[in-house]
Amino acid sequence: MIRNFTNTESDRKYSAMISNPALIPLSFTYGGKRYEGFGGEDFTYASKKTEEKDGIICTSLELLLKGTLKITLTLNHYPSHGATDITMEAENISDGSSEIIEDICFSLKLGGEQPILKGILGDHENFYKPYEYDLTTESVNFTSDSGRATHVYFPYFNFENSNGGYLLAIGWAGTWTADFVYENGVTEYRAKSVNNLCTYLKAGEKIRTARFAFIEYCSENKIYATNIWRSWYVSYILPKADAEGNPMKPFSTCCLDSDTGLPRSDGSISERYFTWRPSLEKMIAEDAKVDFRWFDAGWYITPDKKSCIPRGGDRDWWGTVGTWELDPNKWPNDTFLESTDFARANGMKTLVWFEPERVTDVENLARNFGYNTDWAISMEETNVISNNIGNPDCFDWITDRICNMLRHNKVEMYREDNNGDPARLWGHMDKKEGDGRSGITECKFIDAHYRMWDKFIECTLGHGGCGFVDSCASGGGRNDLESMRRGIPLLRSDHDRMSTGIRLSQTSSFNKWIPFCGANTKAKKYELDATGDSDTYIWRASYLAALNVDSQFVQDPDQDFGVLREGLREWKEINGYLLKEFYTFTPWHHEDDLDGFTAYSYFDSEAEKGVLFVFRQENCEESEIALNFGYTNGRELVLCDKDTDEKFETAGCRLTLNLPAKRTAKLYYYTLK
Repeated sequence: MIRNFTNTESDRKYSAMISNPALIPLSFTYGGKRYEGFGGEDFTYASKKTEEKDGIICTSLELLLKGTLKITLTLNHYPSHGATDITMEAENISDGSSEIIEDICFSLKLGGEQPILKGILGDHENFYKPYEYDLTTESVNFTSDSGRATHVYFPYFNFENSNGGYLLAIGWAGTWTADFVYENGVTEYRAKSVNNLCTYLKAGEKIRTARFAFIEYCSENKIYATNIWRSWYVSYILPKADAEGNPMKPFSTCCLDSDTGLPRSDGSISERYFTWRPSLEKMIAEDAKVDFRWFDAGWYITPDKKSCIPRGGDRDWWGTVGTWELDPNKWPNDTFLESTDFARANGMKTLVWFEPERVTDVENLARNFGYNTDWAISMEETNVISNNIGNPDCFDWITDRICNMLRHNKVEMYREDNNGDPARLWGHMDKKEGDGRSGITECKFIDAHYRMWDKFIECTLGHGGCGFVDSCASGGGRNDLESMRRGIPLLRSDHDRMSTGIRLSQTSSFNKWIPFCGANTKAKKYELDATGDSDTYIWRASYLAALNVDSQFVQDPDQDFGVLREGLREWKEINGYLLKEFYTFTPWHHEDDLDGFTAYSYFDSEAEKGVLFVFRQENCEESEIALNFGYTNGRELVLCDKDTDEKFETAGCRLTLNLPAKRTAKLYYYTLK
């Protein structure tokens, strides 16, 4: 059980770094000279400020390099968990251009015998598949170069050795690289953001690095790492819920687009000023109310002032983004505000979808909405046009329009999507600037992305809304650590909607790293906009901190409100455990591997209580599963079957369960004896 995270060695190392900046594990080349740390005659010490708040010791160091480049280092230390993160900012304070800065790297020497690298891959073709490498036999490189940081690869790592290990993360929403090379008993970890950085800085210009985070842990117990990470994440990374600083709690959502009776596609295209009330009133009448009404893509007027239509090619939601004004044909006057007011009056909030970094039909956007076509980054090789949000005027135009919509309609949560790989466009913009300014567009773009989210959070907090955003990029493309300090992924992956096989697979891997996440309560048979099935098996597979209810309230004559009510009630009963310790009893499986069991548990070690989920999958021939609750230090458990109220005890920390039927989901409550 995870009880005490104090690591005095990490405290010592942090104190040493802030006392001697030469020990800070960052390196870079400036003016052709390599700098390892921040010591030597080229650096002039400027200032140091340390403050402690909410369990975090934050030190800001300012140094001058050659009198022209101001280096600001921010080091945060979390003594309760032995965690530290480091960020560097470089600003040209001279009147002319700086020398070339390139190849900024974060590096650690990781000792210990038997070095093993563990982690998971990213979304899309890998769908959070776990990996394990013996570093004594092979070096490992991850290069993410699409511009969506958590597609394909995942910038979170667990380096294990015989005595414990390191948990490592790269907090950057753009391109990144991580290398692990073992030699002579030591593994060198090198990480960087902005893979192709090689640029001078204009007068007054500044850039920043990723947030490089690391936790050194000392434990031979291999399951320790998961829960020291989850505890640190929930305590210090997960954003606050509201302006009062309350901690995040699980919540439920529901999109009404499938409940209008009108033609639809993936999004909120079918919703109108007259469709929402019957759905919400029926939801309330049936005691099936959710926490957030989800208002997705397609609600806005197109750049040529027409309406988005479903399955309409360029007229569908994907080809019509950019105006961020409500379609007056679908939502005349203040009818959308009326819907959010109604939701608030009945204890519900509203979240709305945006995609500010992609733009379409720039000519009409300029003609009708004051857009500047110079802000659009495009090239013939891709069908995606990117807004250059690193341009201050473009940034202001977009954020002003979105904040006006959020503020006027009192929208409580901002949901962001990003449906294009922008890195090629960033490189194209670099070349347009000329003079070998490689990586500068990405630097400005990602910095603007974080500032944009800060601005939207400030906006929603201003009218009593959320202190966080929903992070989406074609599903799970933007779940880097720095983004997660501001957001949560309502959907871990677009693919997660399809089947319980993929849902259970992703819970077994993704939830070890990102505790607050969500899934759909339907299995959609590999069609994004299908109605899908829902029953107790699917509901229990969907119990995550964000429960995204997928139901028709007035359009489905066969809607089983009993199943819907029970699913919501049961989730509310157990959701207090979902951000606690997490343990898996069965190996990760591919989404199409339905031949075995999936079992996992959430455990509150302070209350000494937990919940156990056991799934006998669709093709599983075995009826029995043996479980070992090794994390209870040998203490016996008393369990209660949620479905039958039957109580029984373990023999020590071991238990064998029998699930007679295939495709069975069991839920057990348990306490330590």
